[in-house]
Amino acid sequence: MKRGRPGPALFNRFAQWAAVASGAPRTFLLAAALVLIWIVTGPLFDFSDTWQLVINTGTTIITFLMVFLIQHTQNRDTQALQLKLDELIRAVHGARNQMIQAEELDDQELAELKRQYVEIASKTHERLDDVLQTLDRERPRNSA
Repeated sequence: MKRGRPGPALFNRFAQWAAVASGAPRTFLLAAALVLIWIVTGPLFDFSDTWQLVINTGTTIITFLMVFLIQHTQNRDTQALQLKLDELIRAVHGARNQMIQAEELDDQELAELKRQYVEIASKTHERLDDVLQTLDRERPRNSA
C-alpha cells in the first residue's frame, strides 16, 4: 500500500498505541493509584483549592485528549470493518451489491432497508417453522 505523509502515519500509530494502553489493566491501576495518592495528600494541603484544582485540571486535560484519540481509533476501526464487509458482499454470489454503500444512505432510507430485512427475516422464520413442523410430523414416534 502507498504510504502517506509521515504526520498522519505517526498519529495513527500513536492513537492505536494509546487506545491499547489506555484500556490495559495496568493503566487503570496507575490511574487508581494516582487518585489514591491525591486523596491521601488532601490533609497535607488542607484540602485547598489548589489541591482540588490539580485533580480537576489533570482529569479534564486527559479526558479532552482521550476523546479525540478514541474517536480517531473508532473511526479507523469502523472504516476497516466497513471495507471488510464491502468485500464480503462483493464476493458472495447473490448478495445485494447495493448494500456495499449502505452507510451512505440517509436515516429514512436506512429505516426502509431495515424494514425490508425484518420482513425477510420474518418470512425465513416462518419457512423454518414450517420445515421443522414437517420434520416433526414425519419423525417416527417411539412407543414405549
